[in-house]
Amino acid sequence: MLIAANLRPPITAVGPLVGDIRADTGMSSAAAGLVTTLPLLAFAGVSPWAARIARRIGIERALQFAVAVLVAGELVRSAGEVPALLLGTAVLGSGIAVANVLIPALVKQDFPERVGPMTSAYLTTMVGMAGVAGGISVPLADAGLGWRGALAIWALLGVLASIVWWPHARRARHVPPEEEHTPVRLRRSALAWQVTLFMGLQSLLFYSLIAWLPTLLEDQGMSRAGAGWMLGVLQIASLAATMSVPVLAARRATQRRLVLLGSVACLIGFAGLLADGGTLAFLWTCALGIGTGACFALALSFFALRAPDARHAGALSGMAQSIGYALAACGPILIGFLHDRTDSWDASLAVLLGVTLAALAFGLFAARDRKVA
Repeated sequence: MLIAANLRPPITAVGPLVGDIRADTGMSSAAAGLVTTLPLLAFAGVSPWAARIARRIGIERALQFAVAVLVAGELVRSAGEVPALLLGTAVLGSGIAVANVLIPALVKQDFPERVGPMTSAYLTTMVGMAGVAGGISVPLADAGLGWRGALAIWALLGVLASIVWWPHARRARHVPPEEEHTPVRLRRSALAWQVTLFMGLQSLLFYSLIAWLPTLLEDQGMSRAGAGWMLGVLQIASLAATMSVPVLAARRATQRRLVLLGSVACLIGFAGLLADGGTLAFLWTCALGIGTGACFALALSFFALRAPDARHAGALSGMAQSIGYALAACGPILIGFLHDRTDSWDASLAVLLGVTLAALAFGLFAARDRKVA
Protein backbone atom coordinates (compact mmCIF):
# COMPACT_ATOMS: atom_id res chain seq x y z
CA MET A 1 0.00 0.00 0.00
CA LEU A 2 2.89 2.38 0.74
CA ILE A 3 4.48 1.68 -2.62
CA ALA A 4 1.13 2.25 -4.33
CA ALA A 5 0.77 5.56 -2.48
CA ASN A 6 3.89 6.81 -4.31
CA LEU A 7 2.82 6.01 -7.85
CA ARG A 8 0.55 8.98 -8.65
CA PRO A 9 1.40 12.04 -6.47
CA PRO A 10 4.57 12.87 -8.48
CA ILE A 11 2.32 13.20 -11.54
CA THR A 12 -0.95 14.61 -10.21
CA ALA A 13 0.87 17.29 -8.19
CA VAL A 14 2.07 18.89 -11.43
CA GLY A 15 -1.28 19.84 -13.02
CA PRO A 16 -2.30 22.58 -10.55
CA LEU A 17 1.24 24.03 -10.70
CA VAL A 18 1.51 24.23 -14.49
CA GLY A 19 0.85 27.98 -14.39
CA ASP A 20 3.67 28.52 -11.88
CA ILE A 21 6.03 26.29 -13.84
CA ARG A 22 5.30 28.11 -17.09
CA ALA A 23 5.71 31.52 -15.47
CA ASP A 24 9.04 30.52 -13.92
CA THR A 25 10.49 28.70 -16.94
CA GLY A 26 8.80 30.41 -19.90
CA MET A 27 7.43 27.12 -21.28
CA SER A 28 4.63 27.09 -23.90
CA SER A 29 1.42 25.13 -23.27
CA ALA A 30 2.62 22.25 -25.43
CA ALA A 31 6.03 22.20 -23.71
CA ALA A 32 4.39 22.28 -20.29
CA GLY A 33 2.28 19.32 -21.36
CA LEU A 34 5.56 17.47 -21.88
CA VAL A 35 6.15 17.58 -18.10
CA THR A 36 3.06 15.42 -17.67
CA THR A 37 3.76 13.37 -20.79
CA LEU A 38 7.36 12.40 -19.95
CA PRO A 39 6.31 9.91 -17.26
CA LEU A 40 4.05 8.25 -19.81
CA LEU A 41 6.93 8.00 -22.28
CA ALA A 42 9.02 6.48 -19.50
CA PHE A 43 6.18 4.02 -18.78
CA ALA A 44 6.16 3.05 -22.44
CA GLY A 45 9.93 2.64 -22.67
CA VAL A 46 10.62 0.95 -19.34
CA SER A 47 7.55 -1.28 -18.85
CA PRO A 48 8.83 -4.08 -21.13
CA TRP A 49 11.96 -4.34 -18.96
CA ALA A 50 10.12 -4.66 -15.65
CA ALA A 51 9.33 -8.35 -16.04
CA ARG A 52 12.95 -9.04 -17.05
CA ILE A 53 14.22 -7.26 -13.94
CA ALA A 54 11.82 -9.28 -11.80
CA ARG A 55 12.98 -12.55 -13.39
CA ARG A 56 16.56 -11.73 -12.47
CA ILE A 57 16.21 -10.38 -8.91
CA GLY A 58 12.63 -11.21 -7.90
CA ILE A 59 9.51 -9.07 -7.75
CA GLU A 60 10.19 -7.89 -4.20
CA ARG A 61 13.70 -6.57 -4.87
CA ALA A 62 12.59 -5.11 -8.19
CA LEU A 63 9.96 -3.06 -6.33
CA GLN A 64 12.63 -1.85 -3.89
CA PHE A 65 14.73 -0.74 -6.85
CA ALA A 66 11.72 1.01 -8.42
CA VAL A 67 11.03 3.08 -5.30
CA ALA A 68 14.69 4.15 -5.07
CA VAL A 69 14.65 5.33 -8.70
CA LEU A 70 11.38 7.18 -8.08
CA VAL A 71 12.79 9.08 -5.10
CA ALA A 72 15.94 10.00 -7.02
CA GLY A 73 13.84 11.37 -9.86
CA GLU A 74 11.70 13.48 -7.54
CA LEU A 75 14.78 15.09 -6.03
CA VAL A 76 16.45 15.75 -9.40
CA ARG A 77 13.26 17.28 -10.81
CA SER A 78 13.22 20.01 -8.19
CA ALA A 79 16.96 20.65 -8.06
CA GLY A 80 17.58 22.84 -11.11
CA GLU A 81 16.21 24.52 -14.19
CA VAL A 82 14.32 23.08 -17.17
CA PRO A 83 16.84 20.32 -18.04
CA ALA A 84 16.74 19.01 -14.45
CA LEU A 85 12.94 19.26 -14.47
CA LEU A 86 12.68 17.12 -17.58
CA LEU A 87 15.41 14.65 -16.59
CA GLY A 88 14.00 14.13 -13.11
CA THR A 89 10.52 13.65 -14.52
CA ALA A 90 11.79 10.96 -16.90
CA VAL A 91 13.69 9.20 -14.08
CA LEU A 92 10.76 9.15 -11.66
CA GLY A 93 8.55 7.91 -14.49
CA SER A 94 10.93 4.98 -14.97
CA GLY A 95 10.61 4.00 -11.32
CA ILE A 96 6.83 4.24 -11.45
CA ALA A 97 6.79 2.15 -14.63
CA VAL A 98 8.51 -0.82 -12.96
CA ALA A 99 6.16 -0.72 -9.98
CA ASN A 100 3.11 -0.31 -12.23
CA VAL A 101 3.93 -3.54 -14.03
CA LEU A 102 4.98 -5.63 -11.05
CA ILE A 103 2.29 -4.88 -8.47
CA PRO A 104 -0.46 -6.70 -10.47
CA ALA A 105 1.93 -9.65 -10.90
CA LEU A 106 2.70 -9.60 -7.18
CA VAL A 107 -1.04 -9.70 -6.42
CA LYS A 108 -1.50 -12.66 -8.77
CA GLN A 109 1.51 -14.41 -7.18
CA ASP A 110 0.80 -13.85 -3.49
CA PHE A 111 -3.01 -13.48 -3.44
CA PRO A 112 -4.37 -15.63 -6.32
CA GLU A 113 -7.67 -16.19 -4.50
CA ARG A 114 -8.10 -12.54 -3.49
CA VAL A 115 -7.24 -10.68 -6.69
CA GLY A 116 -10.32 -8.46 -6.47
CA PRO A 117 -9.96 -7.19 -2.88
CA MET A 118 -6.19 -6.72 -3.14
CA THR A 119 -6.46 -4.87 -6.46
CA SER A 120 -9.14 -2.69 -4.88
CA ALA A 121 -6.94 -1.98 -1.87
CA TYR A 122 -3.84 -0.86 -3.75
CA LEU A 123 -5.82 1.07 -6.37
CA THR A 124 -7.78 2.91 -3.69
CA THR A 125 -4.54 3.85 -1.97
CA MET A 126 -3.02 5.00 -5.26
CA VAL A 127 -6.02 7.09 -6.30
CA GLY A 128 -6.60 8.52 -2.83
CA MET A 129 -3.05 9.82 -2.62
CA ALA A 130 -3.32 11.16 -6.16
CA GLY A 131 -6.31 13.21 -5.04
CA VAL A 132 -4.51 14.51 -1.97
CA ALA A 133 -1.50 15.52 -4.07
CA GLY A 134 -3.63 17.36 -6.61
CA GLY A 135 -5.51 19.18 -3.88
CA ILE A 136 -2.63 20.39 -1.71
CA SER A 137 -0.09 21.31 -4.41
CA VAL A 138 -1.16 24.94 -4.67
CA PRO A 139 -1.46 25.46 -0.87
CA LEU A 140 2.01 23.95 -0.39
CA ALA A 141 3.47 26.19 -3.09
CA ASP A 142 1.73 29.29 -1.69
CA ALA A 143 2.89 28.43 1.84
CA GLY A 144 6.46 29.23 0.82
CA LEU A 145 7.69 26.01 -0.76
CA GLY A 146 7.20 27.22 -4.31
CA TRP A 147 6.45 24.77 -7.10
CA ARG A 148 9.82 23.06 -6.62
CA GLY A 149 9.29 22.37 -2.94
CA ALA A 150 5.67 21.33 -3.49
CA LEU A 151 6.92 18.64 -5.90
CA ALA A 152 10.03 17.59 -3.95
CA ILE A 153 8.18 16.99 -0.69
CA TRP A 154 6.70 13.76 -2.05
CA ALA A 155 10.15 12.17 -1.94
CA LEU A 156 9.60 11.79 1.81
CA LEU A 157 6.75 9.37 1.15
CA GLY A 158 9.02 7.35 -1.11
CA VAL A 159 11.70 7.16 1.57
CA LEU A 160 9.11 5.89 4.05
CA ALA A 161 7.91 3.20 1.63
CA SER A 162 11.50 2.12 0.95
CA ILE A 163 12.28 1.76 4.66
CA VAL A 164 9.14 -0.27 5.34
CA TRP A 165 9.53 -2.51 2.27
CA TRP A 166 13.26 -3.19 2.65
CA PRO A 167 13.02 -6.01 5.28
CA HIS A 168 10.49 -7.84 3.11
CA ALA A 169 12.62 -7.47 -0.02
CA ARG A 170 15.72 -8.65 1.84
CA ARG A 171 14.00 -11.77 3.18
CA ALA A 172 12.49 -12.76 -0.17
CA ARG A 173 14.10 -15.78 -1.80
CA HIS A 174 14.03 -15.73 -5.59
CA VAL A 175 14.66 -19.12 -7.19
CA PRO A 176 12.86 -18.94 -10.56
CA PRO A 177 11.59 -22.16 -12.13
CA GLU A 178 13.42 -23.19 -15.27
CA GLU A 179 10.52 -22.20 -17.53
CA GLU A 180 10.65 -18.60 -16.27
CA HIS A 181 13.90 -18.07 -18.17
CA THR A 182 11.77 -18.01 -21.34
CA PRO A 183 9.73 -14.81 -21.52
CA VAL A 184 6.02 -14.94 -22.32
CA ARG A 185 5.16 -13.32 -25.67
CA LEU A 186 1.62 -12.11 -26.29
CA ARG A 187 1.93 -9.99 -29.44
CA ARG A 188 -0.19 -12.48 -31.44
CA SER A 189 -3.01 -12.58 -28.92
CA ALA A 190 -6.07 -10.55 -29.99
CA LEU A 191 -7.26 -10.42 -26.39
CA ALA A 192 -3.92 -9.01 -25.25
CA TRP A 193 -4.21 -6.23 -27.84
CA GLN A 194 -7.76 -5.45 -26.73
CA VAL A 195 -6.64 -5.13 -23.11
CA THR A 196 -3.68 -3.01 -24.27
CA LEU A 197 -5.77 -0.58 -26.31
CA PHE A 198 -8.35 -0.22 -23.55
CA MET A 199 -5.50 0.50 -21.14
CA GLY A 200 -3.99 3.07 -23.47
CA LEU A 201 -7.17 4.94 -24.33
CA GLN A 202 -8.45 5.20 -20.77
CA SER A 203 -4.97 6.37 -19.71
CA LEU A 204 -5.03 9.03 -22.44
CA LEU A 205 -8.27 10.37 -20.95
CA PHE A 206 -6.92 10.36 -17.40
CA TYR A 207 -3.58 12.01 -18.09
CA SER A 208 -5.16 14.63 -20.34
CA LEU A 209 -7.39 15.58 -17.42
CA ILE A 210 -4.48 15.55 -14.99
CA ALA A 211 -2.52 17.89 -17.24
CA TRP A 212 -5.22 20.35 -18.31
CA LEU A 213 -8.37 20.17 -16.15
CA PRO A 214 -7.18 22.87 -13.69
CA THR A 215 -6.20 25.19 -16.56
CA LEU A 216 -9.49 24.53 -18.36
CA LEU A 217 -11.51 25.37 -15.24
CA GLU A 218 -9.45 28.51 -14.62
CA ASP A 219 -10.24 29.65 -18.16
CA GLN A 220 -13.92 29.08 -17.38
CA GLY A 221 -13.73 31.45 -14.41
CA MET A 222 -12.67 29.31 -11.45
CA SER A 223 -9.94 30.47 -9.06
CA ARG A 224 -6.49 28.87 -9.24
CA ALA A 225 -6.84 27.20 -5.85
CA GLY A 226 -10.38 26.07 -6.66
CA ALA A 227 -9.27 24.57 -9.96
CA GLY A 228 -6.50 22.71 -8.14
CA TRP A 229 -8.99 21.28 -5.68
CA MET A 230 -11.16 20.11 -8.59
CA LEU A 231 -8.28 17.86 -9.55
CA GLY A 232 -8.49 16.48 -6.03
CA VAL A 233 -12.25 16.06 -6.44
CA LEU A 234 -11.60 14.10 -9.66
CA GLN A 235 -9.41 11.65 -7.75
CA ILE A 236 -11.63 11.43 -4.68
CA ALA A 237 -14.74 10.81 -6.81
CA SER A 238 -12.92 7.90 -8.43
CA LEU A 239 -12.39 6.23 -5.05
CA ALA A 240 -15.89 4.74 -5.09
CA ALA A 241 -15.05 3.06 -8.40
CA THR A 242 -11.57 1.88 -7.44
CA MET A 243 -12.89 0.40 -4.19
CA SER A 244 -15.82 -1.47 -5.74
CA VAL A 245 -15.03 -2.21 -9.39
CA PRO A 246 -12.12 -4.69 -8.89
CA VAL A 247 -14.17 -6.67 -6.36
CA LEU A 248 -17.22 -6.72 -8.64
CA ALA A 249 -15.07 -7.56 -11.66
CA ALA A 250 -13.49 -10.56 -9.93
CA ARG A 251 -16.91 -11.97 -9.10
CA ARG A 252 -18.07 -11.96 -12.71
CA ALA A 253 -17.01 -14.01 -15.69
CA THR A 254 -17.51 -10.99 -17.95
CA GLN A 255 -17.11 -7.31 -17.04
CA ARG A 256 -18.99 -5.68 -19.93
CA ARG A 257 -21.55 -3.89 -17.76
CA LEU A 258 -18.76 -2.33 -15.71
CA VAL A 259 -16.99 -1.15 -18.89
CA LEU A 260 -20.27 0.42 -20.07
CA LEU A 261 -20.83 2.11 -16.71
CA GLY A 262 -17.37 3.69 -16.63
CA SER A 263 -17.49 4.84 -20.24
CA VAL A 264 -20.96 6.42 -19.93
CA ALA A 265 -19.81 8.36 -16.85
CA CYS A 266 -16.85 9.73 -18.85
CA LEU A 267 -19.14 10.69 -21.74
CA ILE A 268 -21.43 12.59 -19.36
CA GLY A 269 -18.49 14.44 -17.80
CA PHE A 270 -16.84 15.51 -21.06
CA ALA A 271 -20.17 16.48 -22.65
CA GLY A 272 -21.02 18.53 -19.56
CA LEU A 273 -17.72 20.43 -19.67
CA LEU A 274 -18.24 21.07 -23.36
CA ALA A 275 -21.82 22.33 -22.97
CA ASP A 276 -21.71 24.15 -19.62
CA GLY A 277 -18.38 23.67 -17.88
CA GLY A 278 -18.34 26.62 -15.49
CA THR A 279 -21.74 26.36 -13.83
CA LEU A 280 -21.77 22.66 -12.95
CA ALA A 281 -18.03 21.97 -12.97
CA PHE A 282 -18.21 20.05 -9.70
CA LEU A 283 -20.85 17.67 -11.10
CA TRP A 284 -18.97 17.05 -14.35
CA THR A 285 -15.71 16.52 -12.46
CA CYS A 286 -17.37 13.93 -10.22
CA ALA A 287 -18.73 12.09 -13.27
CA LEU A 288 -15.26 12.07 -14.84
CA GLY A 289 -13.75 10.85 -11.57
CA ILE A 290 -16.17 7.93 -11.36
CA GLY A 291 -15.73 7.09 -15.04
CA THR A 292 -11.93 7.28 -15.20
CA GLY A 293 -11.65 5.47 -11.86
CA ALA A 294 -13.84 2.61 -13.09
CA CYS A 295 -11.97 2.29 -16.39
CA PHE A 296 -8.57 2.43 -14.67
CA ALA A 297 -9.61 -0.20 -12.13
CA LEU A 298 -10.89 -2.45 -14.89
CA ALA A 299 -7.74 -2.05 -16.98
CA LEU A 300 -5.52 -3.13 -14.09
CA SER A 301 -7.93 -5.89 -13.07
CA PHE A 302 -7.77 -7.32 -16.58
CA PHE A 303 -4.04 -8.00 -16.13
CA ALA A 304 -4.87 -10.66 -13.53
CA LEU A 305 -8.34 -11.70 -14.69
CA ARG A 306 -7.31 -12.34 -18.30
CA ALA A 307 -4.10 -14.18 -17.30
CA PRO A 308 -3.82 -17.85 -16.24
CA ASP A 309 -0.87 -17.28 -13.88
CA ALA A 310 1.57 -14.69 -12.49
CA ARG A 311 3.98 -15.01 -15.44
CA HIS A 312 1.26 -14.22 -17.95
CA ALA A 313 -0.08 -11.46 -15.70
CA GLY A 314 3.35 -9.81 -15.66
CA ALA A 315 3.75 -10.19 -19.41
CA LEU A 316 0.26 -8.79 -20.12
CA SER A 317 0.85 -5.95 -17.68
CA GLY A 318 4.16 -5.09 -19.35
CA MET A 319 2.73 -5.19 -22.87
CA ALA A 320 -0.40 -3.21 -22.02
CA GLN A 321 1.47 -0.54 -20.08
CA SER A 322 4.29 -0.21 -22.59
CA ILE A 323 2.13 0.21 -25.68
CA GLY A 324 -0.82 1.71 -23.82
CA TYR A 325 1.17 4.50 -22.19
CA ALA A 326 2.88 5.30 -25.48
CA LEU A 327 -0.61 5.94 -26.82
CA ALA A 328 -1.61 7.84 -23.67
CA ALA A 329 1.43 10.10 -23.98
CA CYS A 330 -0.16 11.69 -27.04
CA GLY A 331 -3.02 13.02 -24.93
CA PRO A 332 -1.57 15.96 -22.97
CA ILE A 333 0.49 17.15 -25.94
CA LEU A 334 -2.48 16.91 -28.34
CA ILE A 335 -4.81 18.70 -25.94
CA GLY A 336 -2.28 21.49 -25.38
CA PHE A 337 -1.68 21.79 -29.12
CA LEU A 338 -5.39 22.03 -29.93
CA HIS A 339 -5.88 24.66 -27.24
CA ASP A 340 -2.98 26.74 -28.55
CA ARG A 341 -4.25 26.54 -32.13
CA THR A 342 -7.94 27.25 -31.42
CA ASP A 343 -7.68 29.34 -28.24
CA SER A 344 -10.61 27.25 -26.99
CA TRP A 345 -11.22 23.98 -25.20
CA ASP A 346 -14.08 22.85 -27.47
CA ALA A 347 -11.95 20.92 -29.96
CA SER A 348 -10.00 19.24 -27.16
CA LEU A 349 -13.16 18.10 -25.38
CA ALA A 350 -14.63 16.82 -28.65
CA VAL A 351 -11.51 14.70 -29.19
CA LEU A 352 -11.77 13.31 -25.65
CA LEU A 353 -15.39 12.34 -26.30
CA GLY A 354 -14.26 10.40 -29.38
CA VAL A 355 -11.49 8.67 -27.43
CA THR A 356 -14.03 7.63 -24.79
CA LEU A 357 -16.16 5.91 -27.43
CA ALA A 358 -13.10 4.06 -28.76
CA ALA A 359 -12.18 2.96 -25.22
CA LEU A 360 -15.72 1.65 -24.76
CA ALA A 361 -15.43 -0.49 -27.90
CA PHE A 362 -12.11 -2.10 -26.96
CA GLY A 363 -13.19 -2.46 -23.33
CA LEU A 364 -16.23 -4.52 -24.32
CA PHE A 365 -13.93 -6.95 -26.18
CA ALA A 366 -11.41 -7.07 -23.32
CA ALA A 367 -14.18 -7.82 -20.81
CA ARG A 368 -15.01 -11.22 -22.33
CA ASP A 369 -14.46 -14.38 -20.27
CA ARG A 370 -11.21 -15.49 -21.89
CA LYS A 371 -7.52 -15.95 -21.02
CA VAL A 372 -4.49 -14.77 -22.97
CA ALA A 373 -2.20 -17.46 -24.34
